[in-house]
Amino acid sequence: MKTVKVYGPGCKRCETTAEMVKQAAATLGIEVEVEKVSDPKAIALAGVMSTPGISVDGKLVHAGGVPDPDRLAGWLNA
Repeated sequence: MKTVKVYGPGCKRCETTAEMVKQAAATLGIEVEVEKVSDPKAIALAGVMSTPGISVDGKLVHAGGVPDPDRLAGWLNA
């Protein structure tokens, strides 16, 4: 199981990103645990300067804007 964290204050883009992660994982048949991180201090400590941010298994893979679906699939498959 992969652990995916979506960093952001809870805006529409952050919600969309979290849903994209869940949908991509379901399509790929990958089991994921999605955690939404909205604490500003935790977001900053993760190195996210622009939200939404995404980390997969502890590695920050994206920050700023809704991710490209193909790249998201690549991060989940890695």
